[in-house]
Amino acid sequence: MACNGEICSNYLELEPENASFCDLFRLLCIRDSRKVGGYVMYGDWEEEQRKFNYRWLIFISMFVQKCLILFKTPMEIAGFIVEMWLNTLSANGNLILLFFNALTGKIVRPDVSKFTSLIGNLDKRVDLDRKIGHNDSRYNSSLSMMASKLSYESNVFIRNVVQDHWKMEFLGSYKFWNEFQEEDSTQAFLFHDTTSSPDLIVVAFRGTRPFVANDWCTDVDFSWLELKDIGKIHIGFMKALGLTKSRDFPKELKQDSDQHRLAYYAIREMLRVLMHENDKCKIIITGHSLGGALAILFVALLAIHGESSIMERIEGVYTFGQPRVGDEKFGKFMKEKLRGQDVKYLRYVYCNDMVPRMPFDDKTLSFKHFGACLYFNSCYKGKIVAEEPNKNYLSILWFIPKMMNALWELIRSFIIPCTRGPDYKEGWFLKMFRVVGLMIPGLSAHGPQDYDNLTRIGSLRKPHHIGSLNVPHHLRKANNQRDHKFD
Repeated sequence: MACNGEICSNYLELEPENASFCDLFRLLCIRDSRKVGGYVMYGDWEEEQRKFNYRWLIFISMFVQKCLILFKTPMEIAGFIVEMWLNTLSANGNLILLFFNALTGKIVRPDVSKFTSLIGNLDKRVDLDRKIGHNDSRYNSSLSMMASKLSYESNVFIRNVVQDHWKMEFLGSYKFWNEFQEEDSTQAFLFHDTTSSPDLIVVAFRGTRPFVANDWCTDVDFSWLELKDIGKIHIGFMKALGLTKSRDFPKELKQDSDQHRLAYYAIREMLRVLMHENDKCKIIITGHSLGGALAILFVALLAIHGESSIMERIEGVYTFGQPRVGDEKFGKFMKEKLRGQDVKYLRYVYCNDMVPRMPFDDKTLSFKHFGACLYFNSCYKGKIVAEEPNKNYLSILWFIPKMMNALWELIRSFIIPCTRGPDYKEGWFLKMFRVVGLMIPGLSAHGPQDYDNLTRIGSLRKPHHIGSLNVPHHLRKANNQRDHKFD
């Protein structure tokens, strides 16, 4: 795929680094976007769309990105302080012991191999659920969610968990170059589950790190490019996968060992080698949040480039709290490709999680999900639907129900260890996060704890029109019962 000429002549690209805050406010007063230069770039966009009915949306996206860029360093410092505090507190046992150790000069410093991210401190479980065996239909989804959560951690932490806790083969954790951000901002790790039959090669993309400005810039960048006969795709996610500054994604791209590696090409080459070494292994692609978007778009690029040998080995694509990645045309293209290669695409959404409801599905943005949504409420009761309720998040009618649900989730955090066992105990830090969720309903619902829980104890109900939702065959079979443990 070469994104140039007639193939990729339609695009909207925002470049906030080239605009001042004055330029952004000037945006609101301009009717015709063609008068804007240097920071709002267009291809052959339709005439009626080039008039500035998008100016509010572009202003918000650009303004947020400018603020994130401005506070990049303070965010990193704040993140370091918060994570160091959480890990120091954990290493010393609790606040009282930390205070006592400080008085006696015997503070225990965090072990580098056990140092966890903020995401890891929200849900500290690292062991797989022993009740979910390889023959359990939940195994792949539970393994995928654990891998997605683990992707936020350091290389040494990931290796230790995969090898020592999961007893699997760690293949490597890698950072990949983003040409537009000019840094290694994309991360993924691979491991080999030799305990399964057949063997599983799992690729887990890291999601948005809470204190990393560039990750948030990728999320709030509403730029898009349109590929001929394929549709519009979120350009921020494509940049993270390796889109070049010439807006190219050629089928083959040579990368020297001393060159910055682009995620799509590097991971694809790793999979080619692994498949050659093991001709019976299956592949799982997964990710949480931004990682989920990268997971499904990685598979999309494989489909666009005709990588049938890899596609036919993909056991499934499992995403958790994934944002929208393209428009309706792109969704139809992907449904056809996934159906043709018999690739399972399971998009999990927990309750009021705000991220799957962005970017908005409206006439302005036109972003849409595709395929069936496995939607779970706050009691972890699931159903297969075409779209999650309150699909665009911002609705006055949903405000009170979301507030009430956030309150229930806080209350549930005290109850669930009694009803489900000690594995579901929530720490003080997660409880504080749920308090924040009372003020911003849907924020705490995006955390890993609830997604991990739903893959362990969630049940799935049969939809009314299962045939119209492009539901994978194994889920059709599983839904013969009212409540069924699922994959």
